[in-house]
Amino acid sequence: MTIRPLIAGNWKMNGLKGSVGEFDAMVAGASTVTAKADLLVCPPASLIAGFAERLRGSKALAIGGQDCHPKPSGAHTGDISAEMLADAGASAVIVGHSERRADHGESDGLVRQKVEAAWRAGLTAIVCIGETQQQRDSGQTLEICHGQLNLSLPDAARADNLVVAYEPVWAIGTGLTPTAEDIEQIHTFIRGILIVRFNGEGTKIRILYGGSVKPSNARELMAVANVNGALIGGASLKAIDFLAIAGDCP
Repeated sequence: MTIRPLIAGNWKMNGLKGSVGEFDAMVAGASTVTAKADLLVCPPASLIAGFAERLRGSKALAIGGQDCHPKPSGAHTGDISAEMLADAGASAVIVGHSERRADHGESDGLVRQKVEAAWRAGLTAIVCIGETQQQRDSGQTLEICHGQLNLSLPDAARADNLVVAYEPVWAIGTGLTPTAEDIEQIHTFIRGILIVRFNGEGTKIRILYGGSVKPSNARELMAVANVNGALIGGASLKAIDFLAIAGDCP
């Protein structure tokens, strides 16, 4: 089965109003790569509404959020709900990123609640999983990924409401990447889990690779079996790099 790739940019805590130029460049250049992949940009929450407005109905790319609270509203100072993201123009949200898990102590159970919140608001949930260097060195990679998938994913997952992103924690922002053979093994393992859990839908759910993806290694990574796109950090801040990675999709 051919799965249309998704190239998603996670801007993390980067971007001010002056970043609109890079976003406009992404929109302008999207037509050169949309035959190959879907494009998603996840800026900080302060920019979502403005970026969505600049699209003016264009389907060149989509806008996403970087996190959401499990509840739709309430006394949760500093948080943002999935409904607020949708209202601002987002169509997807990243949940369970390793930086959220580490910096904010987020558990798999909380990630699951956030996935359910995303679906409640009509958003696609991009669920991140991945092992630390210590877990990798002790041979626990598959065990960690299996556990995170089982506990983070609700039963109602479908190809149109869920994306899984494998991001080895030790490769995020370090310049290090697993070998193509390692990535194929893990992505094939993830695919098997999704098929067992979700039957036919599991064959269609997109599995992204994330962790030091850049133009110089994108072609090799995107050619790996069961890699259906990428979740990109630093390289997604520049239109030229983001579009170059998308252009390397098969």
